[in-house]
Amino acid sequence: TPTDWIFPFFLFIVGVAIPISLGKHPDGNPIDGEGVGVNAEARQLWSGHVSLYKRILARSISIFLLGLSISVLPFFQFTPSDAPGILKLLVWLAFAAALLFLLLRNYKVAGILGAIGIVGIVGFNLAGHNIVPYNLGTMRIFGVLQRISICYLAASLIFLHTNWKQQLGITVSILLGYWFLMTSIPVPGCEVATVDDKACNLAAYLDRLILGENHIWRFGKVYDPEGLLSTLPAIATTLSGVLTGKFITAETQGRREDSEVLIDSNSSLVTRHLSLVSGMFFFGTVLVALGWIWHSYFPFNKSLWTSSYVIVTTGLALLTFACCYWLIDIKGCKKWSWPFVVLGVNALALFVFSGIFARMMSAFRVAYTEDGKGISAQKWIVDNVFLAMFEPINASLAYAISFILFWLFLMWLLYRKNIYVKV
Repeated sequence: TPTDWIFPFFLFIVGVAIPISLGKHPDGNPIDGEGVGVNAEARQLWSGHVSLYKRILARSISIFLLGLSISVLPFFQFTPSDAPGILKLLVWLAFAAALLFLLLRNYKVAGILGAIGIVGIVGFNLAGHNIVPYNLGTMRIFGVLQRISICYLAASLIFLHTNWKQQLGITVSILLGYWFLMTSIPVPGCEVATVDDKACNLAAYLDRLILGENHIWRFGKVYDPEGLLSTLPAIATTLSGVLTGKFITAETQGRREDSEVLIDSNSSLVTRHLSLVSGMFFFGTVLVALGWIWHSYFPFNKSLWTSSYVIVTTGLALLTFACCYWLIDIKGCKKWSWPFVVLGVNALALFVFSGIFARMMSAFRVAYTEDGKGISAQKWIVDNVFLAMFEPINASLAYAISFILFWLFLMWLLYRKNIYVKV
């Protein structure tokens, strides 16, 4: 479904951004220490590479830790802890606000809010409440942000050390190699290894073996949709974006050169715009067709990030990106994209804090049934607001749309103040 396109589209656009953000640095030739120290220019060049490596590594680690923090906050188990719900929620909000100010690099405010949260937990204990600490033994190690951090790190390093032909070769090799591993390697304890079985496939087996069942997605139970082995084809998705980004930067560089030397530069610009869009449409269509063909042998599977899934979603991402490029850059139709701009410039904050908010809505109890079962804030709102106006299927849709509009409003507040959450 279109929902299954979102994550690969995000990794694709992360890849597109890499040549744009790192393109000023040498690529196409291995970056090594040979010749360093021969002269000042060489030393300066190598110093620049080291600085770049540090920036890439720091960003990757920050995103990975941010993914872990979503699970750990508020450092205690909300429902089993018997302190008043509203007070527990306030402590959680203090930690969430501290995380926001930490990302905004306002360390003083972040420290104060974090201290308030810690004081709250200490206060609960001193008041005699049973506060159940967060169990690190059940923490999910991998997740969406963790996968993004790994893919960004791998794709950035590959971009810096290879040319586009090598990047294409690496991408193809990953997809073919993953296909071979998932269809040819037997899984201990299973008569047949197949992607149609949640437990009896190599990716799920490695997740259980290496991560342990207590550290994988609790709803998956026997597999993690952002697990170890399936991260390899996710890196291929990111590299497909890198190749697209290189294609775009090469074309835009050509446009700049043409505008400097050609009298009829407008005609040249239009031609190159159309060439870029038509190229993306062509390759997107080819990839979608190849993906559907591969699907017959290695079926689409988002949780396993199968190679056919990579190919078809990359093709769809190219087609979608080409449509946006054509509408915005060629036709100048930009007004429709305003909500996406508002959400997109703070995509990290949107993902992190909407996720925390959703967890709060599910954990906080606003009422109890006669048998003592708690009713979450989310369920209460759906039952008493949306189900009162719509049929169940439409009530679910209305709640989802309302949730998005609520966060669009919050992101708009950041946008109008030029506040951008980055790592």
